[in-house]
Amino acid sequence: MTTAHQEHTAHPHTHGRDCGHAPVPHGDHTDYAHDGHLHREHAGHWDECEPTGHASHQGHDHQHGENCGHARVQHGDHVDYLHDGHRHAAHEGHWDDH
Repeated sequence: MTTAHQEHTAHPHTHGRDCGHAPVPHGDHTDYAHDGHLHREHAGHWDECEPTGHASHQGHDHQHGENCGHARVQHGDHVDYLHDGHRHAAHEGHWDDH
């Protein structure tokens, strides 16, 4: 799975620890959940940070839900759960890594 690089233009808000948006660890950087999508700082601007492809999370016995104890982040038309440094999303009876 790769991550698309698409600059998010006209984004005057600067994300950071106290910006009010959920920080999402993602590999070697931090994304911020904002308006149903994820942003990351890159070379002096903000990029959309969305996965391309499908990566099923194997061996994930925990069932996420409203009271599971993991942070919920609205992501487009679904909810991701922040868990162990990555995001999980329900998909066709299993969990995907985002």
